[in-house]
Amino acid sequence: MYLLTIKDGLGTRHIGPYSSPKHASDDLDRVLQSCSERARWQIHALETPDQLRSGSVLQAVAS
Repeated sequence: MYLLTIKDGLGTRHIGPYSSPKHASDDLDRVLQSCSERARWQIHALETPDQLRSGSVLQAVAS
C-alpha cells in the first residue's frame, strides 16, 4: 500500500492508501488542483509492523 503526502506551506496532507505507486501518481493531478504552485509531494510505501520487526524493509533499502 502507498500513501501520497502533500506539503503545502505549513500544512501536510496524507491521501490514500493506494494499491500501487501508479495509482497514487494517477491521482496526483486531481489532488494538486487544490494546492498552491509551491506544494511538494512524495509517494511513500506503507510498512506493516511485521516488516519493521523483521528488518525486511531495512534489508531492501540496504541492497
